[in-house]
Amino acid sequence: MATIPTQTHPLLTVPFNAATDFTVLAEHCANFAGTLIESNDPTLKMALCGRINASLMLLQPTLLEPVPEHLVESLTVNVPPEDVPRFTPECTELCNYCLALTQTLAGTGFSSETEKYLSWLLFDLLSYFSAEMRAPRWLRTAEGVVEIG
Repeated sequence: MATIPTQTHPLLTVPFNAATDFTVLAEHCANFAGTLIESNDPTLKMALCGRINASLMLLQPTLLEPVPEHLVESLTVNVPPEDVPRFTPECTELCNYCLALTQTLAGTGFSSETEKYLSWLLFDLLSYFSAEMRAPRWLRTAEGVVEIG
């Protein structure tokens, strides 16, 4: 007999909708993915994937829109950031990710090892995505505010 969980994971009750700032949605994605890779509960994993999917579906149509005015200040800095978001998996991780994706695309199905690598790939991609989305975009200089990069 299956055990019915008595408690809902806190991340499954985090509210968001189409009006949620893209920076907040991106952070939610990273948090959902972080819990996904730590969980062994298939029901929680499925629910977290649903939350990630819902967040990304809300983000996707807004990605090329200008940054909303109310977020400009939070994405503006006085000093260039020392740490720039980068996607830098180790070569062994990258190879495993590529193999896992290739196997899935080829229709070989999921093994527990493949699921693990896909979960880590999703975590890495979403963490990078979240950091990139929340990174400063402008720098205050003596000549005024300029775009970074």
